[in-house]
Amino acid sequence: RIYYLSLEFYMGRTLQNTMVNLGLQNACDEAIYQLGLDLEELEEIEEDAGLGNGGLGRLAACFLDSMATLGLAAYGYGIRYEFGIFNQKIVNGWQVEEADDWLRYGNPWEKARPEYMLPVHFYGRVEHTPDGVKWLDTQVVLAMPYDTPVPGYKNNTVNTMRLWSAKAPNDFKLQDFNVGDYIEAVLDRNLAENISRVLYPNDNFFEGKELRLKQEYFVVAATLQDIIRRFKSSKFGCRDPVRTCFETFPDKVAIQLNDTHPALSIPELMRILVDVEKVDWDKAWEITKKTCAYTNHTVLPEALERWPVSMFEKLLPRHLEIIYAINQRHLDHVAALFPGDVDRLRRMSVIEEGDCKRINMAHLCVIGSHAVNGVARIHSEIVKQSVFKDFYELEPEKFQNKTNGITPRRWLLLCNPGLADTIVEKIGEEFLTDLSQLKKLLPLVSDEVFIRDVAKVKQENKLKFSAFLEKEYKVKINPSSMFDVHVKRIHEYKRQLLNCLHVVTLYNRIKRDPAKAFVPRTVMIGGKAAPGYHMAKLIIKLVTSIGDVVNHDPVVGDRLKVIFLENYRVSLAEKVIPAADLSQQISTAGTEASGTGNMKFMLNGALTIGTMDGANVEMAEEAGAENLFIFGLRVEDVEALDRKGYNAREYYDHLPELKQAVDQISSGFFSPKEPDCFKDIVNMLMHHDRFKVFADYEAYMQCQAQVDQLYRNPKEWTKKVIRNIACSGKFSSDRTITEYAREIWGVEPSDLQIPPPNIPRD
Repeated sequence: RIYYLSLEFYMGRTLQNTMVNLGLQNACDEAIYQLGLDLEELEEIEEDAGLGNGGLGRLAACFLDSMATLGLAAYGYGIRYEFGIFNQKIVNGWQVEEADDWLRYGNPWEKARPEYMLPVHFYGRVEHTPDGVKWLDTQVVLAMPYDTPVPGYKNNTVNTMRLWSAKAPNDFKLQDFNVGDYIEAVLDRNLAENISRVLYPNDNFFEGKELRLKQEYFVVAATLQDIIRRFKSSKFGCRDPVRTCFETFPDKVAIQLNDTHPALSIPELMRILVDVEKVDWDKAWEITKKTCAYTNHTVLPEALERWPVSMFEKLLPRHLEIIYAINQRHLDHVAALFPGDVDRLRRMSVIEEGDCKRINMAHLCVIGSHAVNGVARIHSEIVKQSVFKDFYELEPEKFQNKTNGITPRRWLLLCNPGLADTIVEKIGEEFLTDLSQLKKLLPLVSDEVFIRDVAKVKQENKLKFSAFLEKEYKVKINPSSMFDVHVKRIHEYKRQLLNCLHVVTLYNRIKRDPAKAFVPRTVMIGGKAAPGYHMAKLIIKLVTSIGDVVNHDPVVGDRLKVIFLENYRVSLAEKVIPAADLSQQISTAGTEASGTGNMKFMLNGALTIGTMDGANVEMAEEAGAENLFIFGLRVEDVEALDRKGYNAREYYDHLPELKQAVDQISSGFFSPKEPDCFKDIVNMLMHHDRFKVFADYEAYMQCQAQVDQLYRNPKEWTKKVIRNIACSGKFSSDRTITEYAREIWGVEPSDLQIPPPNIPRD
């Protein structure tokens, strides 16, 4: 059995996905229609399950779909947050957060399983006794499982996502009851139940809060008890009647750690094996390593989890001892191989010394796993060459690449039925479970009828999205303009600011020469900023402020519009991606581990403007670099520029259009009522821009001019679109999961349909 452990599952809505995977959508559509109702209207009522921040949580959701479709016995394990990612409101151009009370009207897809409730222990003290180690005087929180079905695509397989909710035990704060403060004691139950209250809204950023560490241990402790219970009760679990033999555990159980968030699985499994099951340490360590595998999702230093030792001492004292023991054996091993190399020992230790001693969770994961993977080829190389260089030198065979993917069921069939039908007409339906078959579209690249059909579907999607924007947000846009879309979490490394500089430059060009023919564009930027991330919130304010000026300038007319897409989430992605012409993937080379939005746009008939970063590199390889708009510094150039020293002023002084745009932002041209509103942005860009926005400005502007030029020739544009769609097959999460299954978990996927429940089995 495969256990995918993640603190995030960004599932979105479930109704349409369930109908699609069960092959029931047309039947339901018809039945609802005959009742005088509109299925689409019904679908719009469902809340998103927003239990994730972005890429990492959505990847987990795509993986669940693929694992079920590939017939794997796989379980997703996470937390049932009462409040998911906040709802974003824009007020006076600023982001305001609102609690996401997604369970307000109940959740019809989940089934509580109180019969499998489990205890989770916190705090307490450790006692070393003659009959082993005891963790005593702990506080107990109960973990209540809620199961959500995960149907495979038309194969009668249904897997389970099990999310844990925190419950206080009935004797919680017993001592308070005894002193007679009954009411206080009952109210204090909230303290325990707060563990599963809310998702931490940080994307690619570590915030060392105790409640977050509690969440991480909570999901791990409950899940591992469940895994071991299932292993012991399985008739294949063991020859041994009392099931104390864990020899076969790694053959029967694979645990995949989605980033370091569930890293405590490693010391927790050791604790259970050594303290509870009395397995000797070396055997337990061998079992743990063979069971666990770790996926790294980022190389940004501020995102790496480094927990204070003092927090562990208080919250998880036994786990701290186990981590020290793991680290000691690890460092002894390194010291034997590299005698006298004390700096190597310091670099490779799980414990970081300093004013505040910290536990480096990534190092713990690398040491405690049999496989470590990055999520795109370039990222996996960076992982080996920089982040985990010392570990790679020690065990190169441990490091792998597994390029991310997306499920073509949700991200084509469900969100873009028009395009899916057009493709089915030409090559049949098999591509939906074998996306590499899209290659069969290549001979049709110059087929006049097919070109017209693909262009027609895109235009219909754009009209539909335009109507949606008008209805929901009262904004009127030109549906024949180029839809230039930049949707993802707001972060400096993703460089929404570079897009802003392009928009301002475009605006200035129109103002300078209003008679000239410009390719009309609707620039849509969307995404949430972490509530505590000042710069990201300021970037949103800049986008909305630029929109206020550009959209109300009569000289511009409908040649340029800037729209901030409020409350970007899975259900909005399903609407905007099929309507996009241009996909912006413009992170500084070496910063975006993979990206998965890039793949969704490619599959849905948008062209990509992007840097050689993350999976963009492999997209360019699959489709041919000439079929993407690639620009800017490569990883090597970024490194060279770092060695030389990046000087923003050089670019500012030598590029008049850049200087004009920056000066306008700085002077309050876009914020006349608050002239120094954006001084922090300009100061950052000029003096401490880690992501080198100005260094790529000129190349970006030139590349955007090529985009305009091609867009003027709709037929050639659509040919490139078809080539992109035809070459997007690699980016199915079915391919990704097949690789995990074979190369990490040691299982074979199967495309067999199991018989439906109404047909008796042999």
